[in-house]
Amino acid sequence: MGYLHVKMFRCLTKHLVLAGLIFCVTTLGRANWPQFRGPLGNGDIPNGTDLPLSWSEKKNVAWKIVLPGRAWSSPVIWGDKIWLTAADEKGHKLTVLCVDANSGRIVFKKQLFSVAEPQFAHKFNSYASPTPVVEKDQVYLTWGSPGTACLDTKTNKVLWTRDDFVCNHFRGAGSSPILHKSLLILTFDGADHQFVAALDKRTGKTVWRTRRSVDYQDLNTNGEPFRDGDLRKGYSTPHVIRHNGVTQLISVGAMAGYAYDPMTGRELWRITERGQHSASTRPVYGHGMVFYPTGFAKGQLLAIDPGGRGDSTETNVKWRTKRSVSNKPSVLLIGEHIFMIDDGGIATCVEAKSGKIVWSERVGGNYSASPVTDGKRIFFFSEEGKTTAVAARRKFEILAESQLDGGFMASPAVHDSAWILRTKTHLYRIEKR
Repeated sequence: MGYLHVKMFRCLTKHLVLAGLIFCVTTLGRANWPQFRGPLGNGDIPNGTDLPLSWSEKKNVAWKIVLPGRAWSSPVIWGDKIWLTAADEKGHKLTVLCVDANSGRIVFKKQLFSVAEPQFAHKFNSYASPTPVVEKDQVYLTWGSPGTACLDTKTNKVLWTRDDFVCNHFRGAGSSPILHKSLLILTFDGADHQFVAALDKRTGKTVWRTRRSVDYQDLNTNGEPFRDGDLRKGYSTPHVIRHNGVTQLISVGAMAGYAYDPMTGRELWRITERGQHSASTRPVYGHGMVFYPTGFAKGQLLAIDPGGRGDSTETNVKWRTKRSVSNKPSVLLIGEHIFMIDDGGIATCVEAKSGKIVWSERVGGNYSASPVTDGKRIFFFSEEGKTTAVAARRKFEILAESQLDGGFMASPAVHDSAWILRTKTHLYRIEKR
């Protein structure tokens, strides 16, 4: 074989391998929804997923099952298995469920923790709100300080548990776990303690634990420290990014947004926002910036240059907007624009690079679930059970509205070309029939 033929063969082989990898990743992405907000953790639905635009109780429902207890955690999927957490109304029994994605049959159910004296949970929260995270062989589930567990996804065997973290969640836990390399990363922003911890995902042992460096503390009339639980708690799920060659764990807590080295827990930078609290969204990254809502009270959407060091509040906030910013639903970054819906049902489109409002329109309803997108359409899921599909464009356009009997507190998941939707009472598979 001549030199030219060898070169052509190697080039062809390289492209075939690359095509194979792309095919595998695409196929893997379509089959799996492994964490809160999907494969990339940002609400993006994998390309090529042919999801229905609209549905109802009598249209496009492949199956519907009743779920036990009261839980706002979102479903996660690996292969044909859906994993969910559940809890009874009072928070005494914390349970894991595994559902067959094709039939809706509950194939595994086990109570993992028993809590004698559960903490208080607000009516907008539940005792099973953190979403699990799953990979090929293991699923990781947490209910916050009451307990965290790792199960073998093939045998359902409990591999390890932890119930020794001390945190007064004050109004219930909400931060979901994420995986990064060999680590399971957990967030504890309570009224007593605020910290982030990383566990060895194989053993459950603590690798690092970092205390938040910004805390709300004021003085009462006697000159003694006075601490407000609401101003100290948070529910945000962290997100790992890579910016200018540096891997960062972006984690939003009460009063501040932080970046940590995900392997060591060392704080890299922080943005302080006094007066904010209960940050509940997961950050997104693009255009060299991190975007996240700061939380309740005087909620704002911030655009951050993640190249700072130390306290970067005065130098690295690129822009901020206060108009119709979501408190509970996370935002979407689609191309050059950020799309979001506030808790009261106002949808907004913002230019990502400038912060300029493109449009702001009332969709109606109340919102806790985070929206998702296939790049062309955006789906908003309301607490009243309505789903509104709008065009992901600079011009506001409602494409369809759907209605199910129960309301959405959990965010959606996708299995192949089907929606997996958890309402307050049921789990649905929605696909074109």
